[in-house]
Amino acid sequence: MKNNFDEYIKKFDTQVQKYIPPKENWTPSDHAVYGVKDFFRIPIKEAQELQFKAIKYQFKNHYENNKMYYGFCKEMKITPDNIKSYIDLEKIPLIPGEFYKDYPNGKDFALWLANIFTGDIPQVKIKGKDPNFDDVINSFNATGLVVAYSSGTSGRHTFIPRDRKTFDISEYAIAKAAITMTYPIYNYHMKGYLLMPNPFKTNVFAGKVCTIYYDAISEVTAAIDREINTEVIKLSMTGTGGFKAKLVQKYLSRMTKKIVNNIIKFLEKNSKEKNDIVFAGAPFFLYAVTKKLMEQGRSFDFSDKCAILTGGGWKVHEDSRITVEKFRKQMQDVLGVKPEHCVDLYGMVEGNGWMIQCPEGHYLHIPYAYYHPMVLDDEFKPIGFNKSGRFAFLDGTTYSYPGFIISGDKVKMLEHCPVCDRPGPVLEPEVTRAAGKEMRGCAEEVRRMISMDIGDE
Repeated sequence: MKNNFDEYIKKFDTQVQKYIPPKENWTPSDHAVYGVKDFFRIPIKEAQELQFKAIKYQFKNHYENNKMYYGFCKEMKITPDNIKSYIDLEKIPLIPGEFYKDYPNGKDFALWLANIFTGDIPQVKIKGKDPNFDDVINSFNATGLVVAYSSGTSGRHTFIPRDRKTFDISEYAIAKAAITMTYPIYNYHMKGYLLMPNPFKTNVFAGKVCTIYYDAISEVTAAIDREINTEVIKLSMTGTGGFKAKLVQKYLSRMTKKIVNNIIKFLEKNSKEKNDIVFAGAPFFLYAVTKKLMEQGRSFDFSDKCAILTGGGWKVHEDSRITVEKFRKQMQDVLGVKPEHCVDLYGMVEGNGWMIQCPEGHYLHIPYAYYHPMVLDDEFKPIGFNKSGRFAFLDGTTYSYPGFIISGDKVKMLEHCPVCDRPGPVLEPEVTRAAGKEMRGCAEEVRRMISMDIGDE
């Protein structure tokens, strides 16, 4: 079995070789990602050593090369010299996720991005006297950076500036987490359907981070194959903008119905050709597809020939929510997809830590070789395992910004999975927003953007 898995990973790495830097140039952060065959089966001691080296490396990087974070650390009286062992990691100053939402407009937004960036930023040329967010982002990205964003229900974006190295790690990590956890179903010749915006036509992180999908398998279709910018997101999610917003929402509603029909055609074609397929992205699309198929009295039997990787977003309408258990059952009943081949993934724009459900128990496993998870109490102090609190993390892979974040999510963390034999820490499957925090997440923002008239349960 080990030899089979080694060959499996080798084939995957061959397809995504361009995301992997030359080994002679690896930093401790690279070793903790590219040098690990399975993020979720590393002996605890080995993982802690990798994690400590990666996070300390990045803490020193941001302390020395990020003026904003240096000032913050000086105020907190913490320096890299204070981080001597694994237990010292939790001394590293954490940044509230709200910080990345607190930005100005116009050219001042460009200065804000430059000030939170770690290291020397490339020379950016911004045209016009009053550029909007997309103008600034596109100008930064034209230099080789990857500024991407997420959004809450208020339409207020979270902007994160990644250099290419940081973004490549994020893409590699999400793909590797998925293919290792769903072993042995992955193969390059699968046909893929991305239930997100086309990554080549948007800077929405939910879509952008899926660029590797197009390299990992032979053929991919994107559900939303048009430009999605900050204005479209804001108009559709907040409902503000008067007549223009209504036009955008009407167009997106028609597009949603078209997407559902296109996915059914995709299923018909690949069922007839007996192809292996994989869906990745927002679950409400597949909920709508299977709901329509049930109304028509139709079903498919993909059995061992289909994997589904969802990204949260379990509301299917503003007043209706489907449980993950019901979703898996619906996928099995209508598409023939086994529950163990239908897993959910949890991540966020602020970090490169992709947590994915195990097939055995659907607990969210944490990539603990480079990512240090914490649960905080109301005073933002770590409270350890088996208690609910605010999720925070130290990400050892973010070269271009400090990835030491207090999120707005409420979780419960367990020392190890109660169902499978993987040794690392897990989160219980249900992740919610902390009190007073707006709904946010990759799939949720896509759902809010285009799920008008999709129907409820």
